[in-house]
Amino acid sequence: MATLPFIQFEALGTPETGAAVLFVDKSLALGATGKALDEKCDGAIERAIKAADFKGGFCKSVQILAPAGVALDRIILIGLGDSPLSERDFAALGGAAMGAAKGAELIHVVVEADDKEIGAAKASLIAMGMKLRAYDFDLYKTEKGKPKEAKEAAKVTILCADAKEAAKVWESDAVVSDGTLLARDLVNEPANVLGPEEFAAKAKALEALGAEVEILEQADLEKLGMNALLGVAQGSVRKPRVAIMKWMGGKKDEAPVVFVGKGVVFDTGGISIKPAGGMEDMKGDMGGAAAVTGLMHALSGRKAKVNAIGIIGLVENMPDGNAQRPGDIVTSMSGQTIEVINTDAEGRLVLADLLHYSKETFAPRFMIDLATLTGAVIVALGAHNAGIFSNSDDLCAQLSKSGTTTGETVWRLPLAKEYDKMIDSKFADMKNTGGRWAGSITAAQFLKRFVGDVDWVHIDVAGTAMDAPKNEISQGWASGFGVRLLDRLVKDNYEG
Repeated sequence: MATLPFIQFEALGTPETGAAVLFVDKSLALGATGKALDEKCDGAIERAIKAADFKGGFCKSVQILAPAGVALDRIILIGLGDSPLSERDFAALGGAAMGAAKGAELIHVVVEADDKEIGAAKASLIAMGMKLRAYDFDLYKTEKGKPKEAKEAAKVTILCADAKEAAKVWESDAVVSDGTLLARDLVNEPANVLGPEEFAAKAKALEALGAEVEILEQADLEKLGMNALLGVAQGSVRKPRVAIMKWMGGKKDEAPVVFVGKGVVFDTGGISIKPAGGMEDMKGDMGGAAAVTGLMHALSGRKAKVNAIGIIGLVENMPDGNAQRPGDIVTSMSGQTIEVINTDAEGRLVLADLLHYSKETFAPRFMIDLATLTGAVIVALGAHNAGIFSNSDDLCAQLSKSGTTTGETVWRLPLAKEYDKMIDSKFADMKNTGGRWAGSITAAQFLKRFVGDVDWVHIDVAGTAMDAPKNEISQGWASGFGVRLLDRLVKDNYEG
């Protein structure tokens, strides 16, 4: 695995060794530290700006290699673009800085712009962006068949006006970053390494952070009557698991917030088998469960003042002589019956039992489920927004705001009785697919039948959790989408 940088914070000063990163807006005016550095290298910074025709565009960069008059290896200018900048912008700037400084062992980031110091929280966001950008899933790459030698971690020093406060903020942001990277690791791992049992062990490891974790095995699920979930798993030799992660950091009598994740560790489609082309990507069909696990890491690690529960259903969907067939009818834990029209519409079967279980067991303030559920949501929204569906306008508004803040954006799609009728079955209470049209909506309508009166949001992350467009803070296949979004939702609305 790529070595992540060591990050620390110090008072503003002029860097003397390694790589120095400076930020400038479109005025191209240097801050006090930048001016002092420019004087030491006899105006090389100002000359480079002119020679490169640098405009200070957002996250654009220019480099000065081995500048004369100083012992620095390079000076890097990163553009701030237009003001004002949002929180997501500062994380992106950190990512751009890390990308531009790639290969440097010692990096000094000067957090000032035109003599206006950037506050501690924004300095910490720059650090978060640098850490997220540094991630590279290279665990299985070798050098001529031998394990690659781990590189020494880059040492990053953020030079800012209030280093002590920034370091304090970073204690929390670093843990949220770790939760995001955990989610990326889980999605990137191949299915032969990460099955239901192994995934459950990753959830169990959160006990080291103070979380309570319970693992339900096949006999437990049979006793509970989770037949919809079990039906998906029955074609695989790998037995299902349900992991329940609890962080009870709020008031003793306060109802918890609940997060539910689809964890199909590999999805062949079952008997309704998928085409071969691109099927390898279905190792990522547990992106929802990965996000929930990463979120619970973040909440536990930063000791959030909230009662939160994460529950993930871990199964493998395989074709086999014992596999579920199209036309089968299963009785879900709720007692409602489901006709399985397509065994590749399996994620909603897993979530159906988990949502009912959560509603009945935890009496939550709200439930949010995350799932790589439908290709239809990618047709609707592409890979830049996750689709959300809900019975709560207030919860949707909070989630949308958190998405705008973090850059993990969402877009609400409709639910209505006309769509609900599309999943009525001739032989059971409902069928597990409504056909080609409005596929992401009918999937959400299916889930809605299991949430009762609890405030609920379904987040379809099929386009955002894996193979999403690269950006300043995510350069790999798995993005970790959902961890920062939901951590921010909790932080801004449900802690205290």
